Amino acid sequence: MKTKSYLELADVKAIAAAAEAEALKNNWAVTIAIADDGGNLLWLQRLDGANALSAHIAPAKAHTAAMGRRDSKGYEDIINGGRTAFLTVPALHGMLEGGVAIVKDGQVIGAVGVSGVKSNEDAQVAQVGIAAIGL
Repeated sequence: MKTKSYLELADVKAIAAAAEAEALKNNWAVTIAIADDGGNLLWLQRLDGANALSAHIAPAKAHTAAMGRRDSKGYEDIINGGRTAFLTVPALHGMLEGGVAIVKDGQVIGAVGVSGVKSNEDAQVAQVGIAAIGL
């Protein structure tokens, strides 16, 4: 039997605070979503000025990265590479860059999804958040 790491509330709060600080530093109005390894939403934070749609996209990106066990950009690249049939994959709705898997000891333990600015900037916010817990 294996031992499994998981996100605790303190981890989630640290990720969210660092991601928020990165967004504010850059004057980016975004929504930050954090999911567990099953794609279940643990945190949703819509910064002032973030558009309403970002509150739907950010959790979808986090869900996709967690369930797919990879950053959501990988799916965007597959689709942009011509495999548009991938859009029909069940249960994955946020196949845009900005969903970043949280990996510990080679295992995905959750994901951060960010939406509201350019996709690479969304990913930057997520990565800074994850770095706050040493991963």
